[in-house]
Amino acid sequence: MAEETKDETGSAVIPKGTDETPAPPKKEETQKPAEEPPQKTEAASGDDGVVSVDQVKLALRKVKDPDLSLNIMDLGLVYGIAVEGTTVKVDMTLTSPACPSGPEIMSDADRELRKLEGVTDVKMNLVWAPFWTPEKMEPRVRAYLGF
Repeated sequence: MAEETKDETGSAVIPKGTDETPAPPKKEETQKPAEEPPQKTEAASGDDGVVSVDQVKLALRKVKDPDLSLNIMDLGLVYGIAVEGTTVKVDMTLTSPACPSGPEIMSDADRELRKLEGVTDVKMNLVWAPFWTPEKMEPRVRAYLGF
């Protein structure tokens, strides 16, 4: 068997005048090791069936202000989300204390969150500080509404 030579990239080269097939590269000669799988983040769903913050946000995107037909996440009405075991806690506000759709929005949010697998309790907390302003909306929604 002829001595194996390598080119500038480290690939095996068959010497001229031979018909040998080069041996596959040895394990330590491989180009680069496989990448590590991504690590779980705080927002990733765990193996214990607990819902993630991202799943909560997606569920809340289904809840719309009936007057504006825009979801409460894009409107900036959700101030905080906490997942504690199988309980989801949400701090949210309304566009104004006199908002006639407040009870409907709150119950819709509660209902959507209870649909999530692994959620056994939902605690909706209506807060008024900081007071909601149009600046809390997603920029694209603000532009859409002309703010």
